[in-house]
Amino acid sequence: MNKVHNILEEVTTGRRMTAEEFRLLFNKADIYDLSRAATTVRDRRFPEGMTTFVIDRNINYTNVCSCKCRFCAFYRDKSAPDAYVIDESLLYQKIEEALRLGATQLMIQGGLNEDLGLVFFEEMFRGIKARYNITIHSLTAPEVAFIARQEGLSLRETLQRLRRAGLDSLPGGGAEILHDEVRSLISPNKIKSREWLDVMRAAHLEGIKSTATMMIGTVENLEHRLYHLNSIRELQDETGGFRAFIVWTYQPGNNELMGDKMSSLEYLRFLALCRLYLDNFDHIQGSWVTQGKQIGELSQFFGADDLGSIMIEENVVRAAGLNYRMKIDEMIRMIKSAGRIPALRDTEYRIIKTYTGGTT
Repeated sequence: MNKVHNILEEVTTGRRMTAEEFRLLFNKADIYDLSRAATTVRDRRFPEGMTTFVIDRNINYTNVCSCKCRFCAFYRDKSAPDAYVIDESLLYQKIEEALRLGATQLMIQGGLNEDLGLVFFEEMFRGIKARYNITIHSLTAPEVAFIARQEGLSLRETLQRLRRAGLDSLPGGGAEILHDEVRSLISPNKIKSREWLDVMRAAHLEGIKSTATMMIGTVENLEHRLYHLNSIRELQDETGGFRAFIVWTYQPGNNELMGDKMSSLEYLRFLALCRLYLDNFDHIQGSWVTQGKQIGELSQFFGADDLGSIMIEENVVRAAGLNYRMKIDEMIRMIKSAGRIPALRDTEYRIIKTYTGGTT
């Protein structure tokens, strides 16, 4: 075990971890040692002792999708009785409600609906920006690639038009596992790994920052996960355009893929290693949405400096049968219970407010 301890000591002092070392640590390292190392690295980067969160609303503009991913319980065929495209009045109603609840960010996402062209998104974003002061952190890489393909435009041209219409940043959804062996099994109709990376590269070159995500616990193995991590680490070296990394666990239920739920211990072990491996990412987000509030709290001891959103609305994970909800006072308590300072942030991770008083 001396080799394990030596690696952890060197990595916590700034040396970049190799893929071989990741494998060794994942299989052999004591989970408490991983926790301490990840916390050390996190606290060196963020010595203020804050854990951040954001208030946003996740609005799904359509549930019609041609991808039909096997892990998804949200999508509908165009002919389904509950298929929809959001109307303008409902969209604005949802945004106004979100603003009343303190939201600073909108995550507008949906399926790959062949009836919705680029003009639909331009008009939607322009309409929002004309009425509200809110960040549009919206459209995943598969959506951007789909729009570009439908319009016969390059990724850069598509992103330029979306940005002029009001798009501020991209969420990292649609990545799942960036390895085509896995994608061919769980989402065969979705863009390939290289295309996801190409969208993010194009966005970063246009000055549109984004997040990077990963969904673990379907059919992938450690080598697939490592390939994913190395791909985004290399792109971050190239562009510096990722603000954060978010890893969550697949939820078996109400979908075609099914399977078993990943253990919380494996999730925490992997989260800590992501903090150590992704040395060029500032923010690592802990997932309470798929792991529950107790593990969300514990994630702060495994390298997480952010707990994402209280999520005024979330439909995709809920469609799989999981419905964790969060209020601001619960988020504040969860962060304080880990001995950290709760801080409300915006999309760019600028601090809006800290909560340093007694237990809320």
